[in-house]
Amino acid sequence: MDRRTPSFGEALAVWAKIGILSFGGPAGQIALMHRVLVDEKKWMDEKRYLAALNFCMLLPGPEAMQLATYAGWSLHGWRGGLAAGTLFVLPGALVVLILSMIYAAFGQVPVVAALFFGIKAAVLAIVIEALLRVAKRALKHASDWWIAGLAFLALYVFAIPFPLIILAAALFGFFRVSTAAPETAVTTTPVPWRQTASTLALWLALWLVPLGLIILCFGRDHVFAQTALFFSKLAVVTFGGAYAVLSYMAQQAVENFGWLTAPQMIDGLGLAETTPGPLILVTEFVGYMAGYRNAGGMWGGIAAALITLWMTFTPCFLWIMAGAPYIERLHNMPRLSGALAAVTAAVVGVILNLTVWFALHVLFATLTRTRFGLVPEFSSLDPAALSLSVIAAIALFAFHRGIIRTLLLTAILGLAWKSLF
Repeated sequence: MDRRTPSFGEALAVWAKIGILSFGGPAGQIALMHRVLVDEKKWMDEKRYLAALNFCMLLPGPEAMQLATYAGWSLHGWRGGLAAGTLFVLPGALVVLILSMIYAAFGQVPVVAALFFGIKAAVLAIVIEALLRVAKRALKHASDWWIAGLAFLALYVFAIPFPLIILAAALFGFFRVSTAAPETAVTTTPVPWRQTASTLALWLALWLVPLGLIILCFGRDHVFAQTALFFSKLAVVTFGGAYAVLSYMAQQAVENFGWLTAPQMIDGLGLAETTPGPLILVTEFVGYMAGYRNAGGMWGGIAAALITLWMTFTPCFLWIMAGAPYIERLHNMPRLSGALAAVTAAVVGVILNLTVWFALHVLFATLTRTRFGLVPEFSSLDPAALSLSVIAAIALFAFHRGIIRTLLLTAILGLAWKSLF
């Protein structure tokens, strides 16, 4: 592969493009970055991309955002990582903040709700496309298919915690006997421990010093301190992405803190699902509602939202900036590489679980949780949502339309449907 290193300005434009187009949750975002970085720009090869993806899957926090941060770091060091990670989050964060302000002030706006109705249907098709792309590249052996299938069943049917599934896959991959031919070792440059220690110290300070100052200035019981502490804790336990911690976050935000109601929490998830950026941006909506209700309206909401963003994403930069120099060493550790390959296969099952979860919530109004997972009430099928999803799938698969064109198409159709009916 003919790889080249772009200028910082050229890369900056691509990071901004990825941030604006990053609809569809982690599956769509990972596929989008693969298409741009590996297939189109050729800034990363397949092996390095998957090694970085495997590493990010093991970290707490949004894996797609961390993958973008690593890609930026691999090209231009810390400033590239900072630029790529920030631009991945910023467009969606601005949209979620604006929509949160409108929502808190006026409630659901019919026009916006109608547009989101169409967008959500398109996102379902985008997620399915991304699932197929990732599966095609990750499932190379029969055992990989078994791992993916078992991971899906473990999550969907038995509700086994995501970290246990990842651990089981990693152990299987570690001890699996590889039938592939040995690969040439990749030359790596030793990383001085002082460099790692200084990187850890810097990012820990950027994360924890503001946390301490907020508590010191406002007191532990103030909503700013509560949001800072809560989302700092959440940033450490969000293994498996936002879906893995949504129920815990909703319970704490609604029942313990009283920052918002359960219906508002669901609406916030809808906002995050249909805007660019990681799904964990739903925390920004929760933070805004907390500040809006408990710290003096709009400006309190904006302050709490910014605090939430800082405490949610600063740890992500910490994990990548400290760990990125060691990712290349995975090439020289066959057993560890095998473990991470098995993790990648398991993640296909995780993405399938998210795809099914998303499809059920888009297409059906009534769902029942049984011992075998969520089961829809088929009489509650929304024909309009199904029709729009089929249209989006045809646009993507048959006519190969881009993500933005497909989203615009279904958004307009959704608005027209809601206007007529």
